[in-house]
Amino acid sequence: DPDFRTELERIRKLVIELVPSVEESMSYRMPTLKYKDRALVYFTASKKHMSFYPSSWAIDEFKDRLQGYKTSAHAIQFTLDKPLPTELIEDLVLFHKRQIDEDRH
Repeated sequence: DPDFRTELERIRKLVIELVPSVEESMSYRMPTLKYKDRALVYFTASKKHMSFYPSSWAIDEFKDRLQGYKTSAHAIQFTLDKPLPTELIEDLVLFHKRQIDEDRH
């Protein structure tokens, strides 16, 4: 879906602005942005929704702000009607970056 592509590209650009040293790759058949040789985020589209994978730690940390989105241990599902707000994406990404910087596994 071209609209999904536009939304996922918005997220990709935002993550690259936040962490310019990320490397783009594919992992688990999904676009992946890696930081210090570790996956920082994954993102993908399905038929009816998109998914953003910022880490289980980030999802746990911001679970109060994720109410209204379907989440799993590792993913947040969202739609064009209810996209992820820029500020929330920033917080999720920067939190996970800090965890990687602290060498959390």
